[in-house]
Parts: sequence; structure tokens; C-alpha cells
Amino acid sequence: MNELFPSPAAGMFGRRLKREQGHRIPVTVITGFLGAGKTTLLRRFLGTPEGKGTAVVVNEFGATGIDDVLVRSSADETVLLGNGCLCCIARSDLQLALRRLVVERERGELPDFKRIVIETSGLADPSPILQTFATDRALGELFHVEAVVTVVDAETGGDTLGWSSEARKQVILADRLVVTKTDIAGEGAAAALAAQLRALNPGAEILEAVNAALDPSRLTEPANDQRNAFVAEATHSDGIGSFVLTESTPMPWPAFAKAMDTLMALRGPDLLRVKGFLDVAGCNGPVVVQFVQHLAHPPVELTAWPDGNRQSRVVFITRKISERQVRDLFAAVRALV
Repeated sequence: MNELFPSPAAGMFGRRLKREQGHRIPVTVITGFLGAGKTTLLRRFLGTPEGKGTAVVVNEFGATGIDDVLVRSSADETVLLGNGCLCCIARSDLQLALRRLVVERERGELPDFKRIVIETSGLADPSPILQTFATDRALGELFHVEAVVTVVDAETGGDTLGWSSEARKQVILADRLVVTKTDIAGEGAAAALAAQLRALNPGAEILEAVNAALDPSRLTEPANDQRNAFVAEATHSDGIGSFVLTESTPMPWPAFAKAMDTLMALRGPDLLRVKGFLDVAGCNGPVVVQFVQHLAHPPVELTAWPDGNRQSRVVFITRKISERQVRDLFAAVRALV
């Protein structure tokens, strides 16, 4: 079988990849709507010299932390906050997580770190995070927010800005706006998106990242201007929910692919984000799958399971699509295949 592939290191999906101011500690907040590319950008940053010595706080909307597992092997220390976005859980969770990082570092229980990156849920309004640092005097003495970086997808970001108040707030609060997926977006999409972004936040720097390639300093350099003081509370759009599909036995790839093709064809705009690990029949390591609305990312097989758990688990974040509907679809397709 290996003769079918370009090298012994290759598998069904191509080459297998490895895991995937002053004395105060600087903090960078990375935000952006579901599927914009925050985790990819963060993992690339953590692999650079500038990213060494970075502690990461990851927050996800969903019952299973996928981004946390993907980032964990790249950072000195990763903290996964309770499920739900930062605007929907008690802000004390963030305060406790940050203080714990400092205490454990002082005890020698953690490697020394020089900065913190907070990756928010794709549905989070970043303003409560900024309010936390501004109103908690004790926290303000330990940390300072250097920059808010919002990641926007050139493929679907323009449409998302039209219907999602969360996405608009993320853009309005940004010091820097990073536009991703320009290589796969249609002609003129990036320029149209840039016009939307400038209308919402004319003072922000707009950058482009192709394949997550971005000057690492743009995630660490302090912002020059004070960010917009937009602190309205976020209310999630009606019908947005999250669930996890799990499977203890290997999944035949044709069944999964056909089910996702059907789901995207029928309900693509409401398929906000799908991301997870699959135990695919015939593969040694997990296959990372990602979908954003009608866009399917190429599947990537890792060399090994990052957390020892070989169970397939895929997080779905949808709008007005129930878990039962998805489970029934997968069961029907698997039975036919």
C-alpha cells in the first residue's frame, strides 16, 4: 500500500504531520469568529523564537476542547477555561486562571513564561476580558493588555459580519485585524472585506496572513492607540448551539465524508464550525477535520494522538441544526456506505 504514496511517511491523506510594560506580564488577546483561523495563527506563532516562553489560555464554546489539544503541545502551559465563551461564564474563571499561572510559575511548577496569549471562543465578545483587566486592580498590577488581534476569514467573514453582532464587536475592539484565507477566497473578496473592516474600525491596522504566515511581532508589539471603548454585552444569535459526536470504533472515511458533503449541501450557511479528531479506519494517527459553513479544509493525519485518547470526537457549532438531526444523518449514511 505504501507504494501508492510518495514516501513511507505518507498516509491516506498525504504526509503525516507532527502535533499539529514594565514588570507586568504582557497579554495579547486573539479573537475572531468561528473558523477564522485563530488556532492556526497561534500555533504558527508558538513555533517561532518570538513565541517561546508564552503561556496560553484557551477558551472554547463546546463540550470538548479541540483547540486546547491542538495548541497544548506548542505552548509552555495551556489553560482551558470552562465551557462556553468568556462573555457567558463568570469572569472570575479568567481571573483565577491567570493568577494560578503566576503562582505555579513562582513555585517552580511551571516553566518560566514572559507573556500570555488568550485565545477566545469564536462566539465571544472580547470587551468583558478588557473590562476584567481594567477593573481588577490586583490583576492590573500583574498584567497589561498589549494588543487585541482579531482574525477575519476572507472566504466567509464578510457575510458573517452582516448577521453576527459578535463578529462585529470583535472587529470594533481590535487593535489589529488579520485577514486569512485570501488564497482561497474569490476575486475581490479580500478588498471587499477590507472595506467592511475599515468602516467598522478605521483606526485598526489591517494585515494579511496566507497559510498563517504573519510577522510574529504583530502579535506582540504594543498597540499605539487606545482601542474603541465598545463594551456592550453580547447576546448570542438565536439558535446557536454546540454538541459533540463521539465514536469508539474506527470511522470509515467515505461514510464521514459523504455525511459532511450532504450536511454542507443542505445546511451549509448554518454549519458555523465543525472541528475535531477522527479515528479513521486504516490510519495510525488521528485525522484532524475542519469545516466552516460550506468550506471543507483538507483533512490532516497526525503522526500520533496528542492526548492518548483514540476516541473520535468532533465538535459541531451550528445554527438551528439539532444534534439528533446530525446523528440521524450520519447513521443513515454509514448504513448505506
